[in-house]
Amino acid sequence: MDASRLIDERIQALADWRGDALATVRRLIHEADSAITEEVKWVKPSNPLGVAVWSHDGLVCTGEVYKDKIKLTFAHGAALADPHGLFNSSLGGGTRRAIDIRRGDELNAEAFKALVGAAVAYNVG
Repeated sequence: MDASRLIDERIQALADWRGDALATVRRLIHEADSAITEEVKWVKPSNPLGVAVWSHDGLVCTGEVYKDKIKLTFAHGAALADPHGLFNSSLGGGTRRAIDIRRGDELNAEAFKALVGAAVAYNVG
């Protein structure tokens, strides 16, 4: 099955605020870069729908679903400028940075799209 359809299934299976949040983030990622590709990785018995992955000349970010949050991990987040302070998780690592979205959080859409664009630019070099 193709990755986009698997991500659609993941969103529909959630049927709560997390599905809405993942759908919104996915839409913003595609608005930021129309050439982004989708994959599903790390499928396992405890996570049969896997993890959504967005790439453009390398991994841009992943979208993991937890009971209390959606975690968007940027592969090279530590190398990206974050003037709006979107990164709020995994701040201690030397490479990755993440954005945890919890119920009721509002993501700054324009700042997020700029961050995705910066991640793509980093990959393209």
